[in-house]
Formats: sequence, C-alpha cells, structure tokens
Amino acid sequence: MRAPGFLLAAVAAAGLLALPASVRAADEHGQKEAEIKIPSQKWSFDGIFGTPDLASAQRGFQVYSEVCSACHSLRQLHYRDLTGIGFTPEQVKAIASNFTVPQGLDDVGAPKEGPATPANMFRSPFPNEKAARAANNGALPPDLSLIVNAREGEADYIHALLTGYAEPPATFKMQAGMNYNKMFAGHQIAMPKPLSEGQVTYIDGTPTSVDQMARDVATFLTWAANPEMAERKAMGVRVILFLGLLGCVTYAVKRKIWADVH
Repeated sequence: MRAPGFLLAAVAAAGLLALPASVRAADEHGQKEAEIKIPSQKWSFDGIFGTPDLASAQRGFQVYSEVCSACHSLRQLHYRDLTGIGFTPEQVKAIASNFTVPQGLDDVGAPKEGPATPANMFRSPFPNEKAARAANNGALPPDLSLIVNAREGEADYIHALLTGYAEPPATFKMQAGMNYNKMFAGHQIAMPKPLSEGQVTYIDGTPTSVDQMARDVATFLTWAANPEMAERKAMGVRVILFLGLLGCVTYAVKRKIWADVH
C-alpha cells in the first residue's frame, strides 16, 4: 500500500514536473517557437487489455537501481511492492538487504542505520532537498514515483527524454552546466545523459542498448506510478461484460413482457 499522502505527492509532482507531450520551445535566439512532438511508442500496457511486461519492468528496476537511484528517489514505494513486478518474497528480501536505512537511535542517542527489510520504503539518495541541490549544481532531481502520471505523454515522454540527448547544433547557444536534449522544452536540461550503450548488464542477458534501457525503465516507472493497473483493467473488463449481459437479459425480458402488445 502507498503512504496516505500519495495524493498530495501526486499533486505536487504534477505542479512541479508536468509538461505536455507536445511542447513548444524557443529557438536559440528566443525569436520563435517550434513544436516538439513526442514520438509514440508501442507498449505492452496499451489498450484496455494491456498490462506491464514484467520482464521489462524487472530490467527497468535494475536500470533504476544501478543508474537512476544515484540521484532520483522513489518515495512512494516500499521494497515489498516489488512483488508486483514478479519478484518473489525471497528476492525482495535480498534486494532490500542491499540497502541501509535509518533505524532509530542507538543506546547513546545517536542515529543508527541497518539493512532494509521489505517493509521499508525505498531509500532516498539524499537526506533532504538542500543536500540534493548542493550535489547537483542547484538542480533538484525529481522523485520518480509518479513521474509517468505527472507528464503528458507518460511512458512515451520518459523514453523520448532518455533517448533525446545529442550534440547541440553549431549555432545553438548552450548555458553553462546544461546538456542538449532534442525532446526537452528549450533543449537544455540540467541532467547529464544518464544512459550509454552497455552501461548495465542485464541479468537475463538482454542487450543493453540505450533504446532498450529507456523502454525498460519507462515500463518500470509506469508500473511504479500505477501498480494497480492490471487489476483496474481486469475489473473494467468484468464490469463491461456484466453490463453487456445485463443489457441482453433486460432486452429479453422486455420482449417477453411486451410480446402480446400490438
């Protein structure tokens, strides 16, 4: 279960992070605007019957753990939630034990830490916002728990952003400390290119191209923001089938009752 304040976090994330899937960005001279169209991708969770590809989500968790977690938190998730993407309770326990989390005070009142358990929330890379900004030249890495829901374009946007890094055009004036990204509004983003070919070695042997890693982490973050997706879609299908059956029965009853009326 999510923390009780997850709705407030969603609102805050939407206010701070929301950008449209089709955004407008001024050119290098600020004289005109050009529309950025986010490419549409095919996902396993598309449509009313679609659900996250669990193998892809597990690979995406690996990318998050080995790359993204150095700067980005997942404050709305507990380690136990990872059973939702197919990890067994034993695997979740082993994953959690690789991280240390605050565990109150010791006998002399000093803060102490110890291995996390499945009941613990994901460890944040920084103790507070001030420390996060200090480590990132003033930029605040957003929490990724609800990032997919906070961006119009959702998984398409995440994939486009992660694969949109490139060398800036010769005439483009970059600000100090910024990085060029074709899919980011204004084309300048504080986050350095996070993914490179072969950066992660997948446990299942899947080749780790930038495109593959971007797709996998987008799938994982889609699940993280919507862990109830499969159940919700299944319930929707059952409701539609029930209403269809009810409609047929109602129509049959109506025909029976009014059969003798001319």
